[in-house]
Amino acid sequence: MQHDAIAVIDFGGQYAHLIATKVRRANVLAEIRQPEDPIEAFADYRGIILSGSPSLASFGEDSGYNKAIYDLDVPILGFCFGHQEIAKHYGGQVVHGKQEWGHANLHIAREHELFAGLEKVEQVWMSHFDSVTGIGPDFEELGYSVLGGNDSQTEGAAPHRYAAIGSDKLRRYGFQFHPEVDDTLHGDEMIANFVLRICGCEPTWTMDSYVQEQVEKIRTQVGDGSVFLLASGGVDSTVAAKLFGEALGPDRMHLLHVDNGLMRKDESAAVIEMFNELGLGENFHFINATDSFLTAMEGKIDPEDKRRAIGDTFISVFESEARRLGIEDHLLGQGTIYPDTIESGATKRADTIKTHHNRVPIIEEMIAAGKVIEPLADLYKVEVRELGELLGIPHDMIWRHPFPGPGLGIRLLCSDGRIEGKEQLADINTAVAAAAAEYGLKATALPIKSVGVKADLRSYEHPVLLQGGFDAEAGGEPDWDKLQEAAGTIFKTVGGINRALWNLGDRLPQNFILQSAAMTSERLGLLRECDHLMMEGLRRHDLYGRIWQCPTVLVPLEIDGVGRELCILRPIHSERAMTATAARLPAGLLHELSASITALPGISGLAYDLTSKPPGTIEWE
Repeated sequence: MQHDAIAVIDFGGQYAHLIATKVRRANVLAEIRQPEDPIEAFADYRGIILSGSPSLASFGEDSGYNKAIYDLDVPILGFCFGHQEIAKHYGGQVVHGKQEWGHANLHIAREHELFAGLEKVEQVWMSHFDSVTGIGPDFEELGYSVLGGNDSQTEGAAPHRYAAIGSDKLRRYGFQFHPEVDDTLHGDEMIANFVLRICGCEPTWTMDSYVQEQVEKIRTQVGDGSVFLLASGGVDSTVAAKLFGEALGPDRMHLLHVDNGLMRKDESAAVIEMFNELGLGENFHFINATDSFLTAMEGKIDPEDKRRAIGDTFISVFESEARRLGIEDHLLGQGTIYPDTIESGATKRADTIKTHHNRVPIIEEMIAAGKVIEPLADLYKVEVRELGELLGIPHDMIWRHPFPGPGLGIRLLCSDGRIEGKEQLADINTAVAAAAAEYGLKATALPIKSVGVKADLRSYEHPVLLQGGFDAEAGGEPDWDKLQEAAGTIFKTVGGINRALWNLGDRLPQNFILQSAAMTSERLGLLRECDHLMMEGLRRHDLYGRIWQCPTVLVPLEIDGVGRELCILRPIHSERAMTATAARLPAGLLHELSASITALPGISGLAYDLTSKPPGTIEWE
């Protein structure tokens, strides 16, 4: 069937494929195009959306794209960088320095098809360094923004002009905000309004049609051959296995589960049982390769080095097992989804936020040689789950918490004991203490760093540790709003910070000693036990299904002369992994976790990660 389609031009922002996903949620086909594509490539599209970018429009960065798209007689809508490029092209002005981060209120100037069915004030998500400060003669301001989660927080704040612009004459429109992320509460409706009302697309693209198309693609790519899938037991590899089974039958698919020593407690046994229950155990193979992985990571401190070592070892084990089984000519199947590729800098403009184990150089070489097949590579987690349910996989299997391929290997931070940016810590501490004091809290920056993302760019900065907001003896719940507001203020006003932690101890620590620590079976065992206590606590309080994911992290940090490992809990809400917000766990569970985890030998403290994504990534490495 021929579907109406929208072209999403990928300028290298994190969210290009998320835009395409949101268009598809309106049952309209969306396809990713590159800015340099010839104009003929856009001939059959009903409309075009320009993505965000890590480039700065104010400095003319990334301006060499094919501007002949503006001569096409189809509607065009730009987000963030795309919004700024549209404004510039039609006589507007863009400046550097008028930045916004996080939630903002969009005040809609007048009724318009783009905002049909919406309120006059809508919550949107901002993440930009550049801003539009003037528009061309054919354009009008459709909305301005004010930072903050609600009007009471931002009363009296100056408006940020031209947050939404448009020309009905030219059919050109722009949003400074990101409607594609879930934090823009009615962004889906805005995108659907553009696609259905302004572009006039017919909503004929569905997940049923996606399944049919992928089955045909798998059969075409595999031909008379077979697939050898690395089956971690996570949602992605499980759905991929079921899809391969539908396309090829179980006799042309081999599954390999590798225990890399980085799994959760008793995880491998549960995975083997699960694939048997799914009827996919006919050609299921298992190998315990713990020693190989630990040897490969020996002495490695840098997160990227660890990821590459894990990815390379997976392939080494895969090739060894394929030779042993006599199936080395099979295609390598992977349950790779889109965030794995975009965060690894898969497009020519995307800043590398982190390298995923299934995007290390050896995998890229295999992809280029046509030896890899990835049927989920353009989907996000929520779509993978929808696909899994359509394929008949039981609900409990589909809604397991996501678990990264490198497993606990990227949740166990390593160090050589040297503190990066030590000379800046004193200044940062003064700033965060002053910002926190406005909320009646205490704060200190920690002498460690983790990966984050700001304006589509990788950041590698310090976390801040907050103290207060909860009186354990008085009972009641934590003052989450105060903690989140304080964290937001620190992110916006203090440089060098990309995470906010909340200390679950009874006082703000004074002395931190960063330990020299590598990847060892002993440290992994301690992290595995902390993670197990966290997961069991969520289940005990009937919260497991309400939390999207909950990484548990160990950092080699001695605190006030106690222990060697700071344990950090990161329960989050998300749908597509491109954005996330911190979950709010009840006080009763926090007390239980504090008692049980801090009682483990070697634990120096317990903290709770309050950070949204952005500015922090979901994982710490």
